[in-house]
Amino acid sequence: METLAIALLGFFAVGYFVLGGADIGTGMLLPHLGRDERERRLVIAAFAPFFLGNEVWLVATAGLLVGCFPDLEGELLSGHARVVVPLLAGWVVRDTGLWLRGRVTGRGGRAWRAVCDGAVVCGSWTVALSWGGLLAGVVTGAPATPAAWAVTLLVAAAVAVLLAAHGLGFAALRLTGLPYERALRLVGRSGSRQSFALTAALMAALPLLAGLSLPLAASAADGATLAFLVPPLLVLTPLLVAAQVWTWRTFRHRVTGPSYL
Repeated sequence: METLAIALLGFFAVGYFVLGGADIGTGMLLPHLGRDERERRLVIAAFAPFFLGNEVWLVATAGLLVGCFPDLEGELLSGHARVVVPLLAGWVVRDTGLWLRGRVTGRGGRAWRAVCDGAVVCGSWTVALSWGGLLAGVVTGAPATPAAWAVTLLVAAAVAVLLAAHGLGFAALRLTGLPYERALRLVGRSGSRQSFALTAALMAALPLLAGLSLPLAASAADGATLAFLVPPLLVLTPLLVAAQVWTWRTFRHRVTGPSYL
């Protein structure tokens, strides 16, 4: 059961970083890809159908960590509070900007949407940098010990750049018009598909590298708890994958107009 729990944790974490990393990276580049209000709506429409489904992978990862590795979860949260708190705050700010962006119309609507766009960008960058800081602490230190500030900042910047590149490849696959041309110029000669595949592989490597640095087997819950939690997760996982495949297949075409957001 321990091996299955570790495999599921890695599977969910990889799914979040590859899929959720795409919409985080696209949100980070919103000011560059969308130069006016209509273009920014187009960029948001590129990942709007996916971001909630992508976050399910993070919820599943956190839930499995809490249920199957409770001691490790406590050490991570308490030892890395300096990056976990900004991570959660950035997540809330980003999603709030996405949800509320289209709620004000008429007079004042333009200013309101500008504020929400700022929330999306700032929240996305905060999430990206916070993930980098957390990964720095996990890989270079003990679960309850954060990395040195210099290492944290360096790794955070590197992970943020990787997330931006991942979002860029995703944007080049989804956008049309001038935002697409801007994304394609930065992607370069490799092409959008090749760029997205490469950054997806690198994104998948991040949680796997972190997992190798954590004492997962030693911190697993007792056998009875694992026997209670793991089998239902094994049943639900194919349903999660099927829902994700359906979503990506349904919205596989490039966006040509802004969404309701």
